[in-house]
Amino acid sequence: MVTSTGNLPVATTTDEGAIQHWLTQLAPHYPAEAVTQISAACAVLIAHEGNRRLDTGERHVRHVLSTADILVKLQMDAETVVAALLNGCLNHPDLTATALQTQFGSGIARMVGDLARIGQLANVDAIIAAKDQEEHEENLRRLLLGIAEDVRVVLVVLAERMHLMRAIKTLEPERRAKLARDTQRVYAPLANRLGIWQIKWELEDLSLRYLQPDEYKRIANLLVERRAEREHYIAAVLDILRTAFAEAGIEAEITGRPKHIYSIWKKMRRKAVDIEEIFDLRAVRILVPSVADCYAALGLVHGRWRHIPKEFDDYIATPKGNFYQSLHTAVIGPEDKPLEVQIRTHDMHRHAEFGVAAHWAYKEAKGHDAAFQRRVVWMRNWLELKNEGERSDGILQRFKSEFEPVHIYVLTPQAKVIELPKGATPLDFAYAIHSEIGNRCRGARVNDRIVPLNQTLTSGDKVEILTQNNAMPSRDWLSPHHGYLVTARARNRVRQWFKQQHFEQHVQDGRTALGLELARLGIADKLRLDELATKFNFRRGDDVLAAIGCGDLAVGQVARQVGEPKVVETPLPRPPVKAKTTAAKSAGNDVVVEGVDALLTQLAQCCKPVPFDEIVGFVTRGRGVTIHRHNCPNIQHLAETERERLLQVRWAGQQPTALYPVDMLVIATDRKGLLRDVSAVFADVDVDVIGVNTYSERSTDCATMRFSIEIKNMKKIEQLTNRLQQLPEVLEVRRS
Repeated sequence: MVTSTGNLPVATTTDEGAIQHWLTQLAPHYPAEAVTQISAACAVLIAHEGNRRLDTGERHVRHVLSTADILVKLQMDAETVVAALLNGCLNHPDLTATALQTQFGSGIARMVGDLARIGQLANVDAIIAAKDQEEHEENLRRLLLGIAEDVRVVLVVLAERMHLMRAIKTLEPERRAKLARDTQRVYAPLANRLGIWQIKWELEDLSLRYLQPDEYKRIANLLVERRAEREHYIAAVLDILRTAFAEAGIEAEITGRPKHIYSIWKKMRRKAVDIEEIFDLRAVRILVPSVADCYAALGLVHGRWRHIPKEFDDYIATPKGNFYQSLHTAVIGPEDKPLEVQIRTHDMHRHAEFGVAAHWAYKEAKGHDAAFQRRVVWMRNWLELKNEGERSDGILQRFKSEFEPVHIYVLTPQAKVIELPKGATPLDFAYAIHSEIGNRCRGARVNDRIVPLNQTLTSGDKVEILTQNNAMPSRDWLSPHHGYLVTARARNRVRQWFKQQHFEQHVQDGRTALGLELARLGIADKLRLDELATKFNFRRGDDVLAAIGCGDLAVGQVARQVGEPKVVETPLPRPPVKAKTTAAKSAGNDVVVEGVDALLTQLAQCCKPVPFDEIVGFVTRGRGVTIHRHNCPNIQHLAETERERLLQVRWAGQQPTALYPVDMLVIATDRKGLLRDVSAVFADVDVDVIGVNTYSERSTDCATMRFSIEIKNMKKIEQLTNRLQQLPEVLEVRRS
């Protein structure tokens, strides 16, 4: 980031003259009303920022004007150019966001606000020096994408960085190296992800120039010819190929570019070869409609120019592991210079650019979640459609639903970037740093202001946690109504803290309960706690006893793992068991319809009521009265014309052997042995499970389990719910 310094005289007449000259050159690129708006932004720039100079020594006016000019050359819309010109103006006390919105509209005001937040970010020195450097660099790139509600903000940031790299020749070497390192590790990969190749190539070349000056000069000298000459060569090759394809009747889209210095240097290092063995210094890409056309195009290229041996790869017949498909070949082109040719279909190209084969997806973005990849694809789609001439506002509305981020990225006081789910609070942040920080948290500063612990954070916030040695968690933190915690990790840490406070007492209670149960069962085997810990997935024996003492484990379940009873009593004869009566058949005896006798009734399968839920009856056509729970969604959303068919009903009692189907939902932090522990609770409570459906979300480590069970009454549900809620890592238990 660059900052302003010092107070110098207001904008010089030279600045104003440069702006006027620049404005006269915009007429061919923008309509008159857009030029008028850009001119108004220049007037605000001169009035509020004419006396500022950046810490690089450059005048602020010249800096933003050069940034805006880069965006004009990239054919960005007028709103983006205006936002670039107004970047930094909000630092002036006489200019407010409201004033900007009034003069330039809400879209531009939002972009300028996002640019201001990005400009306030701390330097990335701590991130570059961190042990987990790659992770922090990746999170910083995500942070820049997360702050920007509008993809055009990222374009302004990249254009600003591009101009900065052009203008740092006179800085001291250490400062130049620092800016080049940040550019190479953060901003160039960001441009790569968005497919802005012009910016990516120049940022990489300029970074190499300051980080490896000797290597840069050596490669530049080895290339002999200047970039402009190489570009002229590629243009001549394109003309030859387009003519040849037209004569052959093959429909093709042919593009090309000379390889930039950084890419050459990187390939030389990777392959440990010199520049003479790099055959793709000049490259063209051919896009055709079908696979058959790919091989026809290959034959045409090989028929015109001599093929270089061992430089052919058929990734169509044998795709890469990421499903990348293309034909790669190298030939001796015009003037006896090596030329690389890539041939693929349009579908293959789209997959390479936007699918899992995209370079950033498999070279840089390891471990990305699907939502983040969709967000990047959205941005690239926006840029592609913009280049095809669609109006920016229409594109933004078209993709708005896909643009919403699911994560936020906030900064620690040491400039470390932390990823959190959207909606997270300072308390979630504290537990993401360390459990002890969360347990001793007593306040938080966000952007240097004291805020409530349940305030929602946004990307770019700098968060500092205030702690006290004698502080401890509050049970209010676990209440969903207070909104203190969003992440499952933080909630689990709070629950564990409360359990740990009474750990010794729980161990003693568990030891006593287990001893009594073993004595009752007549089990005299020696108690081996370490073996029990292994069986129940605990680290040590005392953890098993504590789980018994606090009710997480049933004492009978543990006792059965210790040994078999020494004395087995002969069971008493049992009376014959009557067949189970299903809930649907027993409903007629269990429910009374007020004022009516002998009506056929049945329990609704949508809400599955059991004695003694609050219920209501609904008169069906030909199937009698269906009994629903009072809060059943089907009843609550019933049309007014249908409500006259509702009847008052009540439970009259139930048959002793009647069983009622119920669906239970259990949500928990995923762990080894979770399903086993939950199933053990159903067995201990003596509830029959007739169906199970489980799903684990790896990105959140959250398991969702749906159980279909048969129970006798509401008391059984309450007992089951209480026992399940006591299990470690269980977050929520309710009827589905």
